[in-house]
Amino acid sequence: MITDKDTNFLYLADYILKNKYDDYNDFSKQFQELLIKCNIKFDWLRGTKDVWAVDYMPIQIETDKFIQFDYKPDYLYTKKERNSISDVDCICKSIGLKTIKSDIILDGGNVVRTTDKVIMCDKIIFANQKNYSRKELIKKLHELFQVDKLFFIPQDPHDEIGHADGMVRFINENKIIVNDYTSEQEAKNKQFVRAFYIALDNTGIEYATLPYNPYNNQKMWHANGIYINYLQMKDVIILPTFGINEDEKSKEIISKLFPNYRIETINSNEIAFGGGVLNCITWNIKK
Repeated sequence: MITDKDTNFLYLADYILKNKYDDYNDFSKQFQELLIKCNIKFDWLRGTKDVWAVDYMPIQIETDKFIQFDYKPDYLYTKKERNSISDVDCICKSIGLKTIKSDIILDGGNVVRTTDKVIMCDKIIFANQKNYSRKELIKKLHELFQVDKLFFIPQDPHDEIGHADGMVRFINENKIIVNDYTSEQEAKNKQFVRAFYIALDNTGIEYATLPYNPYNNQKMWHANGIYINYLQMKDVIILPTFGINEDEKSKEIISKLFPNYRIETINSNEIAFGGGVLNCITWNIKK
């Protein structure tokens, strides 16, 4: 399976450039400049209706094999929100991409992967229960992802979106990095934290922690303070920062965990106010 560390080309949704999205202007300019500085080749996905490209674009399995899952986000309630769903068929056609379609309901942000393992929030099981039993769904996902191991972690009840890329990422085949939920244990989310760490222990994968501090956000969906949603490509990691105490510590940890990577940072408060960070807005692939 193609992983983030294999990717060498990046796409961004052109919606971030549209005038009505002025809130992202400064971030967009700085991010493009940083991509150029890091020698990251990138282009635009045309005709998009929101900026969260990783969620609706296909999952790359091999260099020329892309699985297009059914993008039906349960967190878009109103008609206006539903109208913000991009036409993935048209976008893929515009970049000359042929895909294999699956009827499984799945957002790309809920797929955290390495060569032979995938981690997802368990919301995928409930999203597909009308058409697949748990056993059938797991079997089908193994076939589509072409991986040996598939793990589920509980969805944070404070996060209605429920994407694994805001909770955990792979460092290598045998180690992951997860949010430091220490403060959650002291709050009402204690039950979730216990279930989360039990799920991690059941994977048998070693893990490290990364600072996590969304506690001063004004809205529940704001992603400010979530460092784990960084952009990783072949030899570069771009880490979000938020102008808070945890910025420096997060960079220090990532630098130690990825010693052979170039580590860059970018203030991501603007984009995080929309509900996601760097992995959310990027669709990086291997060409």
